[in-house]
Amino acid sequence: MFTADEREHKLISQNFPDNLGEQQEEINKKILQSQSFMDGVKNLIELCGDDPNRDGLEETPYRVLKAFLEYTEGYREDPKLHLMKTFDVDHQELVLVRDIEFHSMCEHHFAPFFGVAHVGYIPNEKITGLSKIARMVEGYAKRFQVQERLTAQIAGAIEEILAPQGTMVVIEAKHMCMCGRGIRKTHASTSTTSVRGSFAERSDLRAEFLSLLQRPNN
Repeated sequence: MFTADEREHKLISQNFPDNLGEQQEEINKKILQSQSFMDGVKNLIELCGDDPNRDGLEETPYRVLKAFLEYTEGYREDPKLHLMKTFDVDHQELVLVRDIEFHSMCEHHFAPFFGVAHVGYIPNEKITGLSKIARMVEGYAKRFQVQERLTAQIAGAIEEILAPQGTMVVIEAKHMCMCGRGIRKTHASTSTTSVRGSFAERSDLRAEFLSLLQRPNN
């Protein structure tokens, strides 16, 4: 059985492996920050009207810390690097990956937003693996985000690494800061787009992309 200090050290070490060894001082700093965060969660529980020391809530601060480190894994990678594995294929037509599920965290309220991303591009000289696109989306989603930035970051990564003729990204998402609090419109969803290159120049390409999104899943 780990002590509290050993448990936190293990958690931080697993999430920040690059800070081990010669950078042990940085690990110690993160452990102190973690302890301060968990104290803050205890205060929040008490402020909301409950007892942070009662059974059921006693371990909650640690669970919240662990969850947030998972929610924000995208900060500990460069998501566009997933696209670096490319193939030379003679294909000049649309490549579209639909319905890439993602979960992210709204930076304004730390409330979840989630949905699907549709990512398409027209290759120039190279393509990447389809799963790499999904991994890239996941990397940008696992950060504190707004949907508009997430959409632009995905399109920007495709543009930078693959240099395609055109790129188009559409994201459809529900935001708990809108559905579960505040105005509480449970059925409201938000769509954002980013268009680059030939998609920005040609309405027929945008129409082709959007028509494929309307195709029912089989």
